[in-house]
Amino acid sequence: MSLSSVSARLTLLALLSASTFYCFYESRRLRKLKLSLQNPNPNRSVSKPKLFFVSQTGTSKALAQRLFDLLAINDLAFDLVDPKDYEPEDLPKETLVLIVASTWEDGKAPASAKFFANWLAESADDFRVGSLLLSNCNFAVFGVGSGAYGATFNSVARDFSKQMRAMGAREVLPVWEGDVDTGDVEEVFDAWSVKVVGFLKRGGVVENGGGEVLVSESDGESVGEDEDSEEEGGDEGSDIVDVEDIAGKAPLRKKTVTVAETNGKLNGKKDMVTPAIRASLEKQGYKIIGSHSGVKICRWTKSQLRGRGGCYKHSFYGIESHRCMEATPSLACANKCVFCWRHHTNPVGKSWQWKMDDPLEIVNSAIDLHTNMIKQMKGVPGVTLERLMEGLSPRHCALSLVGEPIMYPEINTLVDELHRRQISTFLVTNAQFPEKIEMLRPVTQLYVSVDAATKDSLKAIDRPLFGDFWERFIDSLKALREKQQRTVYRLTLVKGWNTEDIDAYSKLFSVGKPDFVEIKGVTYCGTSATSKLTMENVPWHSDVKAFSEALALRSQGEYEVACEHVHSCCVLLAKTDKFKVNGKWFTWIDYEKFHNLVASRKPFSSMDYMAATPSWAVYGAEEGGFDPGQSRYKKERRHKSSTD
Repeated sequence: MSLSSVSARLTLLALLSASTFYCFYESRRLRKLKLSLQNPNPNRSVSKPKLFFVSQTGTSKALAQRLFDLLAINDLAFDLVDPKDYEPEDLPKETLVLIVASTWEDGKAPASAKFFANWLAESADDFRVGSLLLSNCNFAVFGVGSGAYGATFNSVARDFSKQMRAMGAREVLPVWEGDVDTGDVEEVFDAWSVKVVGFLKRGGVVENGGGEVLVSESDGESVGEDEDSEEEGGDEGSDIVDVEDIAGKAPLRKKTVTVAETNGKLNGKKDMVTPAIRASLEKQGYKIIGSHSGVKICRWTKSQLRGRGGCYKHSFYGIESHRCMEATPSLACANKCVFCWRHHTNPVGKSWQWKMDDPLEIVNSAIDLHTNMIKQMKGVPGVTLERLMEGLSPRHCALSLVGEPIMYPEINTLVDELHRRQISTFLVTNAQFPEKIEMLRPVTQLYVSVDAATKDSLKAIDRPLFGDFWERFIDSLKALREKQQRTVYRLTLVKGWNTEDIDAYSKLFSVGKPDFVEIKGVTYCGTSATSKLTMENVPWHSDVKAFSEALALRSQGEYEVACEHVHSCCVLLAKTDKFKVNGKWFTWIDYEKFHNLVASRKPFSSMDYMAATPSWAVYGAEEGGFDPGQSRYKKERRHKSSTD
C-alpha cells in the first residue's frame, strides 16, 4: 500500500471520528438542555433560560407574555426579560435564549433595547471577541415589524440572528417574521411558538437554509410541528436522536415556501382590511365598506343635530355639520404620524396593492351606513324632526376620516359621483403622492397636511414610509399650487415638536401658495402605545392664536387671520387679495354655485364660488366662532372631593 493511500485512509478515519464525536457531543448537549428545562435541580443555582422582548408599542411584550404562559403550561421554566434590565455581558453564560424583537424607526431597535442591540452589533464585529463567545448558547428569534418599510422590515430580528450566529450561538429555529400590517401577527407568532415548544420538548433541531423550511422526506411534515410529534416507528417515551439512531433517520430536504403561501394567498390581491384590522376599527365605531373603505359619524354631526353647535368647518366655510358625512375610500396610509387619532389601527402602504371595490358601490354603501347612524339619533334630546330629516340627506363629505383617500385608484370617479348627488367634497392628502394630486379633478376644497416645516421634523412627526418623503412633500405642495379651486395647508400644532418653526413654515407658503392655512392644536386621544404624546403636547387656544398671528405677520400682508373656532382650538389664515373684499371676509362657500360650476364642465376658480363670512365667525368676534343660532351647552364636571 502506497504512503499516499495510507495517508488518505488516516485522514478519512480522522474525519469520521470527528464527525462521530460531534454527533455524540450534540446529542449529549441537547439531552442536557432538555433535562434542564423539564427537570430543573432545585439544589443547583443555575439561571433559567431567557425570553427577551424588544418592544416599543407593547406588541412584542404581549406576544412574549403569550409564549411565556405557553412555556409554563408545558413545564418549561423561563425568565421573561426586558433588555433594559439585562447585562449583555452575561449572555455568554446563557444556554438558551428566545427573543421577540420589534423593529422601530429607521430599522433600529426601540430605545429600551438600544444598549443590548449595540452590544451585540459591536461584539459581532470585534475580531477580538471571536466566533466562540456564545458557543454554549442556543437561540431563536421572532421579528415584529411593518412590511411597508421595505428594506428595513424586521431588520432588528434579522440582525440579532446574524450577530449571535457570528459569535458561535446555535440557531435552533430560523427567524420567523410577523407583519403588523397584515393583521395576522398573532397567528404567525402562535405557529412559531408551537415550533419552539415542540423543539424544547423533543430536543430536536431545525436547521435554517437560507430562510427555507426543512421537512422530512418520509412524510412531508414540517419539523417542529407539535401535533402528533412522535415519529412513527420511534421509541416510545424518548424523542432524542442518539448517535446509534442516526443511520435509521430519514434525511431532510428543503421545501421552498413562497411569500404568497406564507401570507395565505396564491396569486391575486389581498384584502386591505384583514379580520383583525376590521375588528379593531369596528370596535372604534367605524362602519367598514367592502374591503378598503369606511365611514364614521362625527361628534360634531351629532352635536349640530342636537342644536349644540357645529364644527370649525361650519364656522370657516359654512358647511352644515349635521349634514356632513365623514368617510374614506382608502383606510391605508403612507405615514404613521405621532398624533394619529386612530392609534395606527389602519393599514399602511406606499402603493395600491389590494383588491379594489367599485366607486359607485362605495358611495351607495357610505350613504346608507351614514344615514343609518343618523336614524339612531331619533329621540335624542335636542334632535328635532326637521334637523333629523336634513341629516338623512348629506350635503358634504369630508374625505379625511383616516388613511390616504387619494391612494384609491378610482378617486376621481368617486368624487364625480358625490358631486352628481350635490354632495360637496373636502379631501385631505398627506403630501406623499404628488402625481395623484396632479391627476385629481376639481374638489370643493383640497387640503394638504403640512405637519412640519423641515425635513427632520417631518420625519419625526409623520414617520413616513417613503425614503424620499421630503421631495414628495415639496412636490405635493407644488402640485397644489397648480389647482384652480380652493386649496388649504392644514397645520397640526404639537407643543414641543413643531411650534417653533414659524420662519420655516412661512417659507413654505411660496411653494404651494394655498388659499387658506388652517392651524389647529393637536387633539389628545388618550394613552396609546404608538405615540409618546401627552396632554403637555396639546397647545391652548391662546398658543394657537399667537402662532397664527406670528405666521400671518411673516407673510407681510399676503395672509391675515380671518376666522377662529375656540372650541376646536383652530384658527384660519386666508389670502387677503382673494378673500378680503372691501374689508370683509369671504371664506364661506356657495355650494349650489360650486355644483353648477362643476356641472358646466368649464374652467373655474376658487373666487367663483366664495360667499361672505358671518360676523360671529370672524377672528376676534366675541362668539369665538360659535354660531349664535345654536345653543351653547357645557357639561357639568363633577369631581370627587376629599370628603366623599
